[in-house]
Amino acid sequence: MATPWRRRRLCTLTVGHENSTVALRSVSGSGAQVDTTIVPPTGMTVELHHPDAGAIKGRVSTIDADGIRIDFDGGEAAVAFALNAIIADMAA
Repeated sequence: MATPWRRRRLCTLTVGHENSTVALRSVSGSGAQVDTTIVPPTGMTVELHHPDAGAIKGRVSTIDADGIRIDFDGGEAAVAFALNAIIADMAA
């Protein structure tokens, strides 16, 4: 996010047909790190819904103690999603 001291933005993660609330730790055009208790398998396609930036699909690439890393394709839509999420955080 824009600044590390800001609260983490709550988002929704769709895994299969289930939705879960997650906290967006960081975001860029290449992906996002989210804090979550749901641990989908590495390689699984998920959808991240941000209240201001919209939704984007990506693949789980890393699992750590606090959550998961979701990789985006790095295209224009991914960059737009990341920029909108960062702008929303700066305005909050």
